[in-house]
Amino acid sequence: MPLFTKNREIAVQSFILKLVNNNCPELLALIEGPRIDSRVNLTVVVAVVPVEKKEPQIDQTFTAVTKEFSNNGVALVLSEPLGLDHAILGFRFEGQMVFVRAQAKHLNPMGGGFYQMGFRLLEMVSVADYPQLKAVSY
Repeated sequence: MPLFTKNREIAVQSFILKLVNNNCPELLALIEGPRIDSRVNLTVVVAVVPVEKKEPQIDQTFTAVTKEFSNNGVALVLSEPLGLDHAILGFRFEGQMVFVRAQAKHLNPMGGGFYQMGFRLLEMVSVADYPQLKAVSY
């Protein structure tokens, strides 16, 4: 029997369909019921600057990727569970870094050592107010 056959492709397609159906946020929302805010799946790189005692901890900055956005929140995919309460999130937009102050809302395991951390986006942050943010880029 040849390695690549129609039956094997059908098995792959069947698996992918099941994987997507069991993990698609839009389909999960139908099961869980309506959310207050709708979500948009969007994956972009974000710089995460932890905030302690109202001061950004530039030396603890790391990058993550977004999973989804709502009108006032974002979910990030992290490679380890972090005990963040507040952070400044840095997004590259139109060739420059744009910063948003955020409050952590939840941390959930995703499997495989990954975690989803939800943030409520609170306000825009000006580099003029925190000059040390000039060092944050990717």
